[in-house]
Amino acid sequence: MAARELAKKSGLDYALMTGGDVAPLGSQAVTKIHQLFDWAKKSNRGLLLFIDEADAFLCERNKTYMSEAQRSALNALLFRTGDQSKDIVLALATNRPGDLDSAVADRIDEVLEFPLPGEDERFKLLKLYLNKYIAQAGERKPGLFSKLFKKEQQKIEIKGVTDEVLKEAAAKTEGFSGREIAKLMASVQAACYGSENCVLDANLFREVVDYKVAEHQQRQKLGGTDGDKTEHPQKQKLGSTDGDQTEVKTT
Repeated sequence: MAARELAKKSGLDYALMTGGDVAPLGSQAVTKIHQLFDWAKKSNRGLLLFIDEADAFLCERNKTYMSEAQRSALNALLFRTGDQSKDIVLALATNRPGDLDSAVADRIDEVLEFPLPGEDERFKLLKLYLNKYIAQAGERKPGLFSKLFKKEQQKIEIKGVTDEVLKEAAAKTEGFSGREIAKLMASVQAACYGSENCVLDANLFREVVDYKVAEHQQRQKLGGTDGDKTEHPQKQKLGSTDGDQTEVKTT
């Protein structure tokens, strides 16, 4: 969202790829990287290229598991970004900034951190997804598919899930990302459809929240024993409201 808004406010065209798109290209990766930059030059306005999960492609070149094709592709990107350019701006996103190649890090001009949502933000997210997954559940927008599939999804009745109940849940969900909160509310929806009368009350809501909080804590414990959490202290702090990411930009 931030990358799209940056492109819009800067008057740039916008394109998206992920770091995982490069490895499957194999020996063609270098050619495709050069084609990508040549294509960017054709834009009359300039292009902002957003690379999500950048560490999958732009990690340290001395990694033993890095293939020769991936290493060559990284070298190609470094070659094309060696000087300042008016044609292309790169926006990179990663939740493992310490894994980026040192030459990539050297090219970064600005760093933006997107931390995990605080309690106020979690409350707003809970309200947002309560409306999306619960209050609007069963509403069908007019269109071709609504005519083909006559059967409507059952609507959920909300009883007693007040702002105070949501604030209580926001306090309990410390450490949750925006994605986890969305999944939590999707689980609430599933619990409603699995109930006898398709009603969401405060007790059912609290029951699902407590279950997801316990699940989150268990996952954190398991994650802390695999070596990934302790490898780089900064990695545990850097995150976003949508998948714990930090965006870095380079031109």
